[in-house]
Formats: sequence, structure tokens, C-alpha cells
Amino acid sequence: MFEEFKKFAVRGNVVDMAVGIIIGGAFGTIVKSLVDDVLMPPLGLLLGNVDFSQLFMVLKQGDPTGPYATVAAATEAGAVTLNYGVFINSVVSFLILAFAVFLLVKQINRLKEEEPAPAAEPTTKVCPRCATEIPIKAQRCPHCTSEL
Repeated sequence: MFEEFKKFAVRGNVVDMAVGIIIGGAFGTIVKSLVDDVLMPPLGLLLGNVDFSQLFMVLKQGDPTGPYATVAAATEAGAVTLNYGVFINSVVSFLILAFAVFLLVKQINRLKEEEPAPAAEPTTKVCPRCATEIPIKAQRCPHCTSEL
């Protein structure tokens, strides 16, 4: 059983997949930082000093009752919140990540050499008497009746 696992684990595709998952996780962290620390602050500033990570709706008041200035304050009071600002950040992160993967796959596909398709065997030939195209296996031309 150990030998089978060893063969499986060192197979090329498994190792490539593991490397891809590790790099993808690291890339996801970079994209999250890009969204949270670089893109959303200026966007929030343009929209009137809005911090997207602090956009929430109170579904059930806590003790003491609100209004709460931050998600952390609402959570500390025991309030149930709907954190739609965090969801907006996650959607933007996903879109950036999906676009980056699209560009990566597009470049990889462009770098791959396209193999030429094998030439198909001819299925017709031209009659030497009447120059009509006829099936390649024909022994007599159906148009001029000459033997081929």
C-alpha cells in the first residue's frame, strides 16, 4: 500500500497540482491585500469616506442596544449583523483573481505550439476525360462513362 501511495504522490500531475494550489493560495493573499489595502480605500474616499469592511446591517440588537459604529462593536455587544461590506470586498477580490487567472491561461495557451492537423486522405479524383470530380474508388466515370 505504501508503494502505491508513493507512486501516486510522485506522479507528475499530482506534484504540479500541489505546486499550483500553494501558489494559488499565496496569490489569493496578494489579491486580498490589493483589494483591501489598495483599491477599496480610494474607492471609499471617492464615495464619501466609506469603509467597505465596516458596512453592515444589524439584524438583531445586542446588549447594549445600538447604533454601533463598527462591526467589532456590534459583535462585542452580541448583535447579529449582516456584513455586506465584507461581501463586496470578497466579490471584488474574486473578480480580480478570476481575471488574473484568465490572463494567465490565455498566455499559456498562446505559448503552446499548435500542432498542424494531419492531412486528410482525398475522397475524390478528377476524371481525365471530362474533368468532373468523382469518388476516388470509381472505376468508370458516371458522367462520360469512360473507364478509369
